[in-house]
Amino acid sequence: MELAMELSAGDYGVTGLDAVRTPALLIYAEKVAGNLAATLRLLGGADRWRPHLKTAKLGWTMQRLCDAGVKQAKCATPLELETACAAGFEDVLIAYPLVGPAVELTRAVAAKYPAIRVSALVEDSAMVAAWSGSSVGLFVDLDPGMHRTGAQPRIEGIAAIVQEIGRHKLEWRGLHYYDGHASGAAVAAGYAGLLQLAEELRRRGLAPREIVTAGTPAFPAALEFQGLTQAGYLHRLSPGTVIYCDVPSLGQLPAESGYAAAALVLTRVVSHPEPNRITCDAGHKTVSADAGDPTCAVLGEPGWLPRHPSEEHLPIDLPVGTRLPARGTPLWLVPRHVCPTVNNFDQALIVSGGRIQGIERVTARGRHRPMPA
Repeated sequence: MELAMELSAGDYGVTGLDAVRTPALLIYAEKVAGNLAATLRLLGGADRWRPHLKTAKLGWTMQRLCDAGVKQAKCATPLELETACAAGFEDVLIAYPLVGPAVELTRAVAAKYPAIRVSALVEDSAMVAAWSGSSVGLFVDLDPGMHRTGAQPRIEGIAAIVQEIGRHKLEWRGLHYYDGHASGAAVAAGYAGLLQLAEELRRRGLAPREIVTAGTPAFPAALEFQGLTQAGYLHRLSPGTVIYCDVPSLGQLPAESGYAAAALVLTRVVSHPEPNRITCDAGHKTVSADAGDPTCAVLGEPGWLPRHPSEEHLPIDLPVGTRLPARGTPLWLVPRHVCPTVNNFDQALIVSGGRIQGIERVTARGRHRPMPA
């Protein structure tokens, strides 16, 4: 947690906070732009990035990605898909194993945006028929060792799925391999096996057009693996946390690359329950607690330790002898897991030049209605 705690609070000052009701989500426009630029530099261009939009969430942010030249993305829900289509992406993969009414909803979104290349995942031949007659293309989802979703990367099973896609006259668009559990040498080892599978498919006349890998933890190691591109495959990486960054990602990404925390939670001190403890209004309904304790770091205060939150309260222990900040004092929190933290908010304040420039809806928060109207 030390890296995020030591970020300079002076880089995040905002005028006009007296009117801001806390807790509030602040998104720093210049830092978003800097993170996008850093990612594009590392990738060598926009065509290699298929960012996961579960982090971005805001149509405002998705439009910045499109303005930066990123035309393809992936997402997890039909609402994220619809938001991405409206934002201007030309190619969107919904990277989730859709079943039941979610298939029909996705087909309807694709029909609403016929000029946009919409793709979905399948992990079994039996999942293919649900997409028959639609414009939706299909990626085969592989299990990279997370044992969460995806087919085992064995040639006979994968070839059978690809052939079933062809029988339904659907377009097979490639392989999806989300190695969210991996980093370092484990990434290259996984990609070596992935390359072998792709080459076996190629020998059967079933070469994938695109191979999608890598969330943010695997991103640095994925950049170093050149085998897939050298073999002629379009290898796209899909980190999404890099757009805003959070405590772990700031430690995982190359220190010299220029990444910065771009989405912070503004909170206020509401109580002095003990001589060395304060409580602020940023419980787990504000800053996501799914990644464990501490849920966040306090900007500019490396010695302050956030404790386990309740729904609306976040206790923070201060070093012995520290003068407690007055009730009402604003604090800036760097989330430990920024993606679900952004999803906790209905609106975000956009900050530019040290001023609040506007309020934007967290457009893809939540889901479509559970039943048609």
